[in-house]
Amino acid sequence: MRLINHTIALAVAGGGLAAWLLAAQATPPLKIDFSDETVGGEPKSFLSVVGVWRIEADGNNKVLVVDGRQWKEGQTAAGVADKARALYGERYAEFLDRVQAYAYFPYAVAKDVADFRDGEISVRFEGISGRIDQGAGILFNLKPNGDYLTVRANPLENNLVLWKFEKGKRSSVKWIRNTPTPTRQWHDLKVRIAGAKVEGYLDGKLYLEHTWTEPVSGRIGLWSKADSHMYFDDYTVTPAD
Repeated sequence: MRLINHTIALAVAGGGLAAWLLAAQATPPLKIDFSDETVGGEPKSFLSVVGVWRIEADGNNKVLVVDGRQWKEGQTAAGVADKARALYGERYAEFLDRVQAYAYFPYAVAKDVADFRDGEISVRFEGISGRIDQGAGILFNLKPNGDYLTVRANPLENNLVLWKFEKGKRSSVKWIRNTPTPTRQWHDLKVRIAGAKVEGYLDGKLYLEHTWTEPVSGRIGLWSKADSHMYFDDYTVTPAD
């Protein structure tokens, strides 16, 4: 308490009380490391909307896995209607219509982040297998109608892509080649949002920059594709100061 009072006194003396109060009230990062999850079950911290998502042991660690080895086109997650209702209430039917259109692309939504705007989203990923794809993506700008954006890496293709999913159709917004992410190795993927500006990082290096048509806002999560078998860990959400 004495240290806090001393800090306030210094801030007042320097004319910086307002700045100190803002800093004191800043939202801390949200880090999901799956350590308290149950191996073999669906994640508690994410709602799996499309595909097979579950918690597995990776040595002494617990990770979130999307298992595309069980993938079938058009397969949504178990209980998807209830999950959609939990996310968007009365608008869940509209959301479900768009989910069916994107059933080739597994994704899971972070439960505790209702509207992400400015800041950073990061995750560690490891490609395990997948002949069609090994997609590891950060999903963001998810709207109640099911539209969203994702920045994804791919160990099979060694590229980083910003995809747009809108009105039941997917299209690439920005495509960056020569971004090596070898299979069976852990990598860091990060998205930084500032208003309408989107930045994509791999293993600490900035590769992708794009200014979207409007400020980013909405739910966030994880994304993959088809038969991808991927590990995810340390999903971290850091709001802007």
